[in-house]
Parts: sequence; C-alpha cells; structure tokens
Amino acid sequence: MAVRKNQSSLTAAEKRNFVNAILGLKRNGAYDEFVRLHNQFIMSDTDDSERVGHRSPSFLPWHRQLLIRFERELQKIDASVTLPYWDWTVDRTARSSLWASDFMGGTGRDRDGQVTDGPFARAAGNWPMNIRVDQRTFLRRSLGGGGLSLPTRAEVESVLSMSVYDRAPWNSDSDGFRNHLEGWRGVNLHNRVHVWVGGQMATGVSPNDPVFWLHHCFVDRLWVDWKRRHPNSRYLPASATPDVVDLHKAMKPWNDVTPADMLDHTPFYTYDTEA
Repeated sequence: MAVRKNQSSLTAAEKRNFVNAILGLKRNGAYDEFVRLHNQFIMSDTDDSERVGHRSPSFLPWHRQLLIRFERELQKIDASVTLPYWDWTVDRTARSSLWASDFMGGTGRDRDGQVTDGPFARAAGNWPMNIRVDQRTFLRRSLGGGGLSLPTRAEVESVLSMSVYDRAPWNSDSDGFRNHLEGWRGVNLHNRVHVWVGGQMATGVSPNDPVFWLHHCFVDRLWVDWKRRHPNSRYLPASATPDVVDLHKAMKPWNDVTPADMLDHTPFYTYDTEA
C-alpha cells in the first residue's frame, strides 16, 4: 500500500527518487500529456456550461483520479515513489525546505520569473516548457508575489467544519465545502496557493511546475480529513444534474471512473497522518 508523506519528512534519498522519476516522465513524454490534459479541462470548465475538473462538485474526485494516474506513471519508473504533500499551513515561506535546490528549487528572478536553481531550472537542461501559454520556455515562479499569504490552519479549519459537500448552482458561486476548498468563495484555499506560487502555477498549464502535485496532494488529504469529520455527509449531487458530474456519472476524459469510485482512497493509498 502506497503511503503518501509530508514532503518535510522525506529523506534525501526519497526526494532524489521522486525528482528523478518526474524527470523520467518528462523525458518519455508522459509528463507533458498531464499538462495538456489539465489545461484542456481548466479552459473548458466554465460556470454556465459543462464542467468536470474545476468549478464543479467533481473538482475533488477528478483531481484524485489525476493524482492516482500520475503516481502510477511515476511508479513505472521507480516503484518506491509515492506522491508527497505540501502542508502550506506549516511550510509557509520561500525559505521552507520544499524550495531547496535539492528538491523543487526556489523562486524566480525579478526580471522574468525564471527559476534559476534546482533540478527544474532552465540551466539544468531537463525541464523545457513544451505545453505553454506564452513563448517563455522556462519554469517561472514568484513566491509570495502580490502580497498574498498562504492559507492558515485556522482558515483550513473553518472550511473543514462545513458539513455540506456542495450546493446548487454547483459552480464557483456554490456555498459548500468543495467550493470553499477550491477557493472561489470564502477564505480561498486551493486557488490562493496557485497564485502565491505564481508563474505557470497561476495558469491552466500549472502542472508544468512539479509543485502542482504536492499542492493537490494536500488538497486531497484535506478531503480525506473532511470525510472523517463528517462521515454522514455525501457527495452531491447524487443524481443527474445538467452540466455537472453526479455521483455515478463518468468523469471525462475517463469513461470508466465516477465520483463514487473515488470516494474511498484507501484501495489506492493512505496518508502518513491516518490512524
């Protein structure tokens, strides 16, 4: 059983293996297919039309399936690798070990946002931007840009306390746990982290920055926490609803995966904080 760990507890060897597996996916072309897929859906998911991966109840199960598929691709290269998570309520600054040169690398330089250290820096020659929204072919970041701060534990607790998973109109105006976690309402958790990192993380091609996976792994862990606190709360909508994915409807682009299939994570992995 795969156990997903806090990135701050990884050994030097575990960090190295994770980075090397990511670089291996980049070399064989599989990594860029994940970037392409994510960008396709973030561009097509809107409040008033069909929405699957974002602005919708299926935001959490869709990304859980994306993480599972990405983790399996990493394990084809190194069977020991599992996805780590970034607890941004604790590791809250650009000085955190997450951003060290032996792991994710640091922030971008002032003039163009280019990341200049670490395994994903342009100078290392291993990380070209093949799926991009502009002509810049290097990884960019602006950690803490715009005066934003990362979400606090108190803000996370306020969202975890919500007992209703989602509500009509099932989009970015919804008042429920999913939308507050996704970040379109309230204290803004998930979305704020994307903007705090900046660069490609603030665009549809956000998986171009490998920290995307660590961020979404923590979002997924928060969903696990929420389900434990509210065992009687269910995924909504439970039945057919226009433009959104109900409990038993397949989630595009996968024709064989529904939200119901993703409610229990334990057949696939556990987290190091679980009892």
